[in-house]
Amino acid sequence: MSTHPHTHLTMTNTFKQALRDKAQIGLWLSMANSYTAEICATAGFDWLLIDGEHAPNNVQTILTQLQAVAPYRALPVVRSVNSDVALIKQLLDIGVVNLLVPMVDTAEQAQALVRATRYPPEGVRGVGAAAARATLWGQKTDYVHTANNGICLLVQAETSTALDNLQAICSVDGVDGVFIGPADLATSMGHRGNPTHPEVQRAIDQAIITIAQSGKAAGTITSDPQLARHYLQLGASFVAVGLDAILLAQATRKLRAEFVL
Repeated sequence: MSTHPHTHLTMTNTFKQALRDKAQIGLWLSMANSYTAEICATAGFDWLLIDGEHAPNNVQTILTQLQAVAPYRALPVVRSVNSDVALIKQLLDIGVVNLLVPMVDTAEQAQALVRATRYPPEGVRGVGAAAARATLWGQKTDYVHTANNGICLLVQAETSTALDNLQAICSVDGVDGVFIGPADLATSMGHRGNPTHPEVQRAIDQAIITIAQSGKAAGTITSDPQLARHYLQLGASFVAVGLDAILLAQATRKLRAEFVL
C-alpha cells in the first residue's frame, strides 16, 4: 500500500492541516496542460491552483493535471467554473479534495456549497465514488464515512456584496477558507482593471484581517512579491504568487527583446 500523503486510506486532508501550521505559497496553473503542470510542480510550491474558471479546462483535463502533479510535494487545489452541484460531484469523484469556488456572495451560498461537498445526511453529494479515483477505485473502503471531513472547501469573496457579508460567510461551518479575488473585487468597486487602487487594496487588507480573525484561512493572488509579503504579514494563509501562462509569456518576450537588432 502506498504511504504517499495524497493516498492514505483515511481521509486526512494534508492541505487543510498545512493551512493551520504555516502560510502556504502557491502558483496558478492556467495553461490547461498536464505537461506544464508537472513542470511547475517540480518548483516546490506548497500548492498549485488548477483553474477551471478562467482557463480552458474541463473535468478530463483537470484529471490529467491532478495525475501529473500527484508525485510532487505541491498540493493541488481545483477552482470550479461555478457552484454547480453536479460539477462539484464530478470533481470530488476524480479525487479533488481541495476545492475553490468562485463568486460566493452570501452565507447561504456558502452553506449550499458545504452541502454540495458532503454526502447525506450532512449534504447532497451523490454517492458513486466506489469506482472512481477518489476511492482509488474501491481501495479506500471507508471513503463514504470519512470523505465529508476530508474536503477542504475554499470560497471566493470577490464583490462588494461578499465583503459586506464576509463575517457571515466566515461563520459558515464547513467553509475552511475565503479567497479574495482582486480583479473582480476591483471591478465591483468601480475600479475595473485596477486592483491596485488604494480603495481596493484597503478592502483586501481589511478582508484578510477579518477572515484570519474569524479563524478561517485567508487567501488571495498577486504577482507582486512585495504585495504578497504584505498579505502574508496581515495573516493570509494561502497566497498564489504567480501564474504559469504569464511567467511563460514574460520570459519568452524578455528573451526575444534581448535579440532585437
